[in-house]
Amino acid sequence: MKKLSNLIEKAKGAQKKKIVVVEGHDLPVLEAIKEALGLEIIEPILVGEKEKIEKSLKELDIPVSQVEILNTHSPEESAKNGISLVSKKMADVVMKGLIPTDTFLKAILNKEWGLRTDSILSHIALFEIPTYHKLLLITDAAMNIAPDINQKIHITKNAVNFMKNIVEEKPKVAFLTHNEKVKPGVQASEDAAMLTMMAKRGQLGDIVADGPLALDNIISKEAAEHKGIKSEVAGDADIIICPEIMSGNALYKSLTYFVKAKAAALIAGAKAPVVLTSRADSAETKLYSIVFAVVNS
Repeated sequence: MKKLSNLIEKAKGAQKKKIVVVEGHDLPVLEAIKEALGLEIIEPILVGEKEKIEKSLKELDIPVSQVEILNTHSPEESAKNGISLVSKKMADVVMKGLIPTDTFLKAILNKEWGLRTDSILSHIALFEIPTYHKLLLITDAAMNIAPDINQKIHITKNAVNFMKNIVEEKPKVAFLTHNEKVKPGVQASEDAAMLTMMAKRGQLGDIVADGPLALDNIISKEAAEHKGIKSEVAGDADIIICPEIMSGNALYKSLTYFVKAKAAALIAGAKAPVVLTSRADSAETKLYSIVFAVVNS
């Protein structure tokens, strides 16, 4: 799959999915919801103060008849009532509206009615890059600051769980470091080598993996061959696992601002896809994030 627009066709071929928007009066989010309604891929449930939601719907010319409104009186109540619907399998996807991120994530992780699993939550971003031949998923650019080896195992599995619905063959996973040689004493390098061996032993799922690999080797087969690296992943990666949040965030923003890459971003590791976009994300990114969630729900 080369373009994020291909995801739209995939989503259209499936049944409509119910998406809960917590504090659903947020105009930028509702703009994306409107676009998704036009694609006929979702049935929105907007949770929050009914008057605020109806005012926002009117401002964007979204008929009230196209959505379901669940009236609440506080962000905490909205989070509980909305996320409970997904936990009870009465809805398929949850999206953050105009609610503080910490309040939203705390509700996601609630042990009684939240979406907690045995995994950790991690940020995944699917990119359409003009200079790359297929969609590329990058993780983790926003959630886990300095993951240890056990957390990286969860981060990898989370990414694979979403990407296996996008690629036709085994996902190719690259473990990013600054250099392709294993460097004893360099944690990122040691972790990459260990994760690669775990993948070869089948401990990370049905994937092809390699690392440590520098970025040029991951995205350019020619660069890898020039360095004498023989790898199924080099130049053909589907997933890049970043060693920590700084490299992940820098790579995410470099692609977004320098290359003008299109993106879809989700939180993985919960019982259902979680759409958590930032205020800085474009309307297009918000829409593609919804589509990415629908395809994986």
